[in-house]
Amino acid sequence: MNLRHLEHFLAVAETGSFSRAAEKLFLTQSALSRSIQSLEGEIDGKLFDRVGKRNELTPLGRLVKERAQRMVLEASELKRGVELMRQANAGVMRLGLGSGPGAILMTPLMCHMATFHPRVQVRLVRGPTDLQLVQLRARQLDALVVDMRVVPPSPDLHIEPVAEMAGGWLVRTGHPLLQRRSVGLADVLAFPVASNPLSDEVTRAVVAQYGPQANPAQMITLECNDLESLIDVAERTDTVLLCVLAAARERIKAGAMAVLPVRPTLQATARFAYVTLVGRSQAPVMGLLRDFVAQRLAD
Repeated sequence: MNLRHLEHFLAVAETGSFSRAAEKLFLTQSALSRSIQSLEGEIDGKLFDRVGKRNELTPLGRLVKERAQRMVLEASELKRGVELMRQANAGVMRLGLGSGPGAILMTPLMCHMATFHPRVQVRLVRGPTDLQLVQLRARQLDALVVDMRVVPPSPDLHIEPVAEMAGGWLVRTGHPLLQRRSVGLADVLAFPVASNPLSDEVTRAVVAQYGPQANPAQMITLECNDLESLIDVAERTDTVLLCVLAAARERIKAGAMAVLPVRPTLQATARFAYVTLVGRSQAPVMGLLRDFVAQRLAD
């Protein structure tokens, strides 16, 4: 069975239009029609019914579509696997990073790759996890490192936990609240409160510990997916930052920021995971990434 004919068939099935599919495939409409006719002749059955201005799949067409998608994907993965074997220690690493992992990993990862693996092309993408999942499924990204609580379980995703990290309250060194012997949530709420978007599970944990006034919808005054920007804001102002403590590790070590001992001690944690597509061939360089992520987050 001709793989190209299957690709042409899937394009028509996706668009419902021979003209749009031909444009997408850079073919003439007549050439596309001949390709579909050849496939119909090979399987001895009709694949499309003309309904108004749209071409709809026949029952046979729906069966062929399901099988054709798998066949085309397998062929694509075979080709990719061969290409990856030739790349050895070079190639491209395309990684999506969630807010917390991005703050912890992005700069150290780029420094590591530039120093020890300069031939590898590194593409790092930051953004909302739901958008990155779309990019992963579209094969625009090879893997994600994100908060596993915001990744819906799905049979096409391999979700591998890599680290669980403590959350807490951060302020700049010299913040007025650091002068107090005891700090409660009411004291915190006298100042701007910042955070990246919290998962439902973390939100429930925070509210359970501190009460309804800790609901992020009311408590958070500065919310942003870019955790590093929020850390900058907290270092320059009296903002209190709720986040993964490891994201500000270097600034805490340098004495620029400090952990605010709010009572009771926050019990919520961030659970980071390495997410890939099931059945997706991984480039050899992605093994370097997995090792680095595991080591960095363990540290």
